[in-house]
Amino acid sequence: MKQLIVRVARSIPFTLEEVDISGDAALEQRYGIEIPVLMVNARKAAKYRISEQELIRLLQNELVSW
Repeated sequence: MKQLIVRVARSIPFTLEEVDISGDAALEQRYGIEIPVLMVNARKAAKYRISEQELIRLLQNELVSW
């Protein structure tokens, strides 16, 4: 997922914050087997994987709503 996000970031600017949940018991309990999880504006947008087209659509929709 990270490679896809980096590729999409070349055409749609956004800030990526990568969080390592290991060592944080609350995050491990919340997301444990769902990683990787993609959050967009504090909402879960995807888990495990997302297509490039879906990520682009999601980001464009977020830009329009701002």
